[in-house]
Amino acid sequence: MHDDGDDEPIALYFWPTPNGLKISIMLEELGVPYEVRFVDIGKGEQFAPEFLAISPNNKIPAIVDPEGPDGQPLALFESGAILQYLGRKFGAFYPSSERAKAEVDQWLFWQAGGLGPMSGQANHFRIHAREKIPYAIDRYTKEVERLFGVLDKRLSDRPYLAGKYSIADISCFTWVRIWEMLSLDIGKFPNLSRWLSEIGQRPAVIRGLAVKKA
Repeated sequence: MHDDGDDEPIALYFWPTPNGLKISIMLEELGVPYEVRFVDIGKGEQFAPEFLAISPNNKIPAIVDPEGPDGQPLALFESGAILQYLGRKFGAFYPSSERAKAEVDQWLFWQAGGLGPMSGQANHFRIHAREKIPYAIDRYTKEVERLFGVLDKRLSDRPYLAGKYSIADISCFTWVRIWEMLSLDIGKFPNLSRWLSEIGQRPAVIRGLAVKKA
């Protein structure tokens, strides 16, 4: 939890899920002060009225920036929206030119609409569902494998999804890194494997992944 000055820290409402880890990584990459407020989703803490006031969908992550755009506090939910906001505010990992921004946005929304939900469903039916339904496990696992192939092809001629390291990479990274949990073979995707390894070695990423309740 980075805190290096007199600035009032951003409050991060967090649990170490792929979506939560996106924001701890982003904040570490930015090097801005933040404090973690753990929301134990296993205990149902996300349904507390206090959290609902911040995150209307009762899901982590969420942030409260005490110094919002007008100098007043800003509460924000949805990991993609948070990444965009932080990228704009601090002028990092999110380009300002419209062409470059469009490149990043398409992969950010691709993750939010595809990679994340499909991986989440594959994980649910594989690990958490009381009844193991082979059709559901096969359907969602194959779709995640297809999406991995899309990423692998994209990364065949560039180091990162939009050319330069950005919130698009952060957004996808936390979902790709659970490949073993989904019984996928990352070795089938050499470009994706290289990308995963390189991002995983970034000091800020290591710190962001290490955030957990004591």
